[in-house]
Amino acid sequence: MDRAMLQEHLAQAERHVVEGEGVIARQRDVVTQLEREGHDSTDAVLLLYQFEEIQCLHVDHRDQVRRAHLDVH
Repeated sequence: MDRAMLQEHLAQAERHVVEGEGVIARQRDVVTQLEREGHDSTDAVLLLYQFEEIQCLHVDHRDQVRRAHLDVH
């Protein structure tokens, strides 16, 4: 992979991490609101866990791309 392509790949991976943080924050708000209003939050919590697992994958991928990017320099 050439340097420019790696740079674009890294930028995309960074965007995914940032977007994932936003998704997780919004889902935490949903869980909080459901619980505050006395609703069952089970499904919302399970979805939050899935988002957090996906976020770990995004972070791992970003870190791999960063290492590859550093190796090219």
